[in-house]
Amino acid sequence: MSPRGVAIPDLRERLFAAAERVVARDGAAALTSRAVTAEADCAKGVLHTHFSGLDEFVAELVLDRFARSARRAEALGAEVGQATVAENLQEVVLALLDSLPPAVVGLAMTRPAAASHTREGFRSGAPAFDAIQHAVTTYLRAEQHAGRIPAGSDTAAIALALVGTTHHLLMTRSPDRTADTGATTQRLLAVLLGH
Repeated sequence: MSPRGVAIPDLRERLFAAAERVVARDGAAALTSRAVTAEADCAKGVLHTHFSGLDEFVAELVLDRFARSARRAEALGAEVGQATVAENLQEVVLALLDSLPPAVVGLAMTRPAAASHTREGFRSGAPAFDAIQHAVTTYLRAEQHAGRIPAGSDTAAIALALVGTTHHLLMTRSPDRTADTGATTQRLLAVLLGH
């Protein structure tokens, strides 16, 4: 069972997806519990039945998307020796950047109670950038062992630089400037991997 007794994962995801659609269509200022439940085609009070309020809901949305991204990064282990190292890493970076719209990130950072709840979730062990960094480091070491990365490469430093830059992009990009993310990531990976 998840926080606040949300027993139906489909309902939780339905509310999260509805919130993302509201923010994408109408902007962060339009995000209200009523807008979310209307978009999700749920009863008006359902959000407050399962979350203490909009701030906790926004924080849980952010925590959920980080956990999803961490699971995607952990799946890199199955891709050792497939495609190219850069392609595999770019897929993970773009998935992380796509997991949270810039306006939702802004809400989580600018609403003090949401920011506090998000930080508390991370302190309590919710997966975040450190879990993604660990997964990337593990993947890079496996690729190094397979001979696809030079033996002298500092895999931990590459992972730190990649995940740190991704964090920067996620926290600073604006909703109207997401198109160049792929090209930026390609350039970064070329530098980090020495291509």
